Amino acid sequence: MSQLTAVILGGGRGSRLDPLTRFRAKPAVPFGGKFRLIDIPLSNCLHSGIRKIFVLTQFNTESLHRHIQNTYRFDTFSKGFARILAAQQTSENDDWYQGTADAVRKNLRYFHNVDEHIIILSGDHLYRMNYNPFFKHHIESGADISIAVKPIPQHKASEFGILKIDEKGWISEFYEKPTDPAILEQFKVEESLFNHFNMDPHGNTHIASMGIYIFKKEILFKLLENNEQEDFGREVIPGSLDTHKVAAYFFDDYWEDIGTIRSFFEAHFELTKPVPVFNFYDEDYPFYTHPRFLPPSKIYNCQINHSLIAEGSILLGSIIEQSVIGIRGFVEEGTFIQRSIIMGNSRYETIYERNENRKNQTPNLGIGNNCILRNCIIDLDCKIGNNVQLINKENTEHDDGPYYAIRDRIIIIPKGAIVPDNTII
Repeated sequence: MSQLTAVILGGGRGSRLDPLTRFRAKPAVPFGGKFRLIDIPLSNCLHSGIRKIFVLTQFNTESLHRHIQNTYRFDTFSKGFARILAAQQTSENDDWYQGTADAVRKNLRYFHNVDEHIIILSGDHLYRMNYNPFFKHHIESGADISIAVKPIPQHKASEFGILKIDEKGWISEFYEKPTDPAILEQFKVEESLFNHFNMDPHGNTHIASMGIYIFKKEILFKLLENNEQEDFGREVIPGSLDTHKVAAYFFDDYWEDIGTIRSFFEAHFELTKPVPVFNFYDEDYPFYTHPRFLPPSKIYNCQINHSLIAEGSILLGSIIEQSVIGIRGFVEEGTFIQRSIIMGNSRYETIYERNENRKNQTPNLGIGNNCILRNCIIDLDCKIGNNVQLINKENTEHDDGPYYAIRDRIIIIPKGAIVPDNTII
């Protein structure tokens, strides 16, 4: 992989993941109890032998920068790096990134001396992928651009860029997130084409772009210089089909775009299954994150089923079902948690702090006594009081309150929020 440099896109405002992105960039959102979303593409790069990595960032970047700098350090004798390129004003550009292609364009000056091929990755997808077979396919096909693609069913086709390919794997048409039924029908794929590429259709009818591209460096520069196209999927890729050789590379393993609260929520519950479709337990392919050196979790008189409990947690006399408890999670006695994500805490409270909380009638860090939490996401460092019920009593679809939000009927308590005793939502 010495000929391949990675560019990871740090994402835009991440409004569809609000309020989780209210105080942090989308790739910095905690995932799976102890990781952050950015750990997925960075770990995939390292396992693929890619050691030259740029991360392009823009919104709410402090925690993302801190995580990358504290986690992905290369030794003095390595040429590898994970280099952050934050949006900045220059003599040539004085505005923010306007899209994926615009973000790369505004940083082309840093890519003149990198490898001859550049892989463009997203910072908010969940998947395990060795990029070596993809790169080998790109080289052997002689493509100017290669796109990782995945079979999908028709009901999901409007969420992705969809494409047509011929029997040699060359892409002939590309359409970004179509909603017109006529276009969706036009891009349907016959089962025989899937079979030709040794893919089991599994009822899938369309081919979707995964937003993972490999460019010849010279082609990337040629396509981005001296124009104002802002997005790879909407403009650059469709516009290149008549002038360049664009190849498809099929990927038929688990891949999820963590772009909405619902997809983020459901992806966690996939992890709690006895045999999850996405596996963090492969010792030959670990996912890396910041080492915290936390003690083992303490669990007293609890009933826990189909759940993940991260290290450093303290659980006292609670019932936890199909949930994820993050690092330093603290749950008091008599509490029932079901189908919820508790992201945990960035620190432990001291005895002195807890005594002060009692004097000030403030909840402690964590989840209090005799609470009911169902279909919730509790962000980092929240204080949930005693006898609190987070159950979406009115079955509300969307709402914003003083210390909560509801998205797609899921209750979200934003980072650092305090929920008083006896609250019912």
